[in-house]
Amino acid sequence: MRPDTPAENVDHAAEAARLERTAGLYPEDAEALLLQAAAHLELSGDRPAATTLYDRLLSSHDGLENPHLIRALKAANLWEYDHEAEARAIIDGIRATAPRDPAPWVIVAESLESHDELQAAHKTFTEAVELLLADAEQPPRATHPLLFGRHRVRRMLGAAHDDWDMLADTLHSSPVSLDELHDPKRVWSLGSENPAELEAEIARLRAELGTYREALSRPFPVAVLHWPAAELAELLSAYGELSAEYPSHETHLATIEASLRELAASGTANLGIVTGTVPSYEAFAASEGASPSDPALLPQYATTLAARGRAVPWPPQRGESCWCGTGKPYTSCHGGSGPTATG
Repeated sequence: MRPDTPAENVDHAAEAARLERTAGLYPEDAEALLLQAAAHLELSGDRPAATTLYDRLLSSHDGLENPHLIRALKAANLWEYDHEAEARAIIDGIRATAPRDPAPWVIVAESLESHDELQAAHKTFTEAVELLLADAEQPPRATHPLLFGRHRVRRMLGAAHDDWDMLADTLHSSPVSLDELHDPKRVWSLGSENPAELEAEIARLRAELGTYREALSRPFPVAVLHWPAAELAELLSAYGELSAEYPSHETHLATIEASLRELAASGTANLGIVTGTVPSYEAFAASEGASPSDPALLPQYATTLAARGRAVPWPPQRGESCWCGTGKPYTSCHGGSGPTATG
């Protein structure tokens, strides 16, 4: 699916089948591709088939990058088609193993929440926040849904704000506050005849819809292609026609940072960087029936790498190394001057 394809126009069953075929062509990326395929199967309503894909991954003899994530997705999917006992057992197992990745925590907590298990959801969100953020100076972007989800559940439970809730408020960037978005009474306000209440509710719904629509229509980042110095030298040695695109490696790195900042300034969210290799690029060109010397192939290659789960988020979080590979902190390397995206 193209990043700009509206979610409502997607044939989810066909997209799942395409992703399964792609996984066969790129076994090194099978985990990310099959997870996307399972998500499309869930959206198509074929939840048993999605479970089959999750089981296929979990039974794989190759090492998985994130088995906890796969188990969490399987549990959430099982519960949606009346396999509650098995889902609960998997959720309990995930909580007991305390993964360091926030994604499995978010999925199991939201699954509990969606089935009105608010106390259990609150406990799960809190366990994750205390485990992953207790010593963090700046919460990584991937942990923000934990704080937002915990805030939402606490509002549903009528709990007073605590320090974690206040942190969630500071991280939230929508013009509509978290307290408004998570107000339990707002679901009834559309029944009001007061125009001001109706207008406020419509604004809240638009803010939520924008967030969900962006997530659905762009399942992978808008990514810019990065060539390490050695790879770029090999690329230009083999395909000199591309030298106009890459006058020097230093210029290439500066262009990446400038392009990403420009995209961020224009309001584009979910930005990332993918790193190319010459053999991978040549294989991609062959699969497209095109010449590697064609500059028009470069953005297509970047998009394909992003769709295969190869993108890293931009900008790096505070204290993280720069994306360019120098090992220096981002803030003292390419992030050292001018504005960067926040989120």
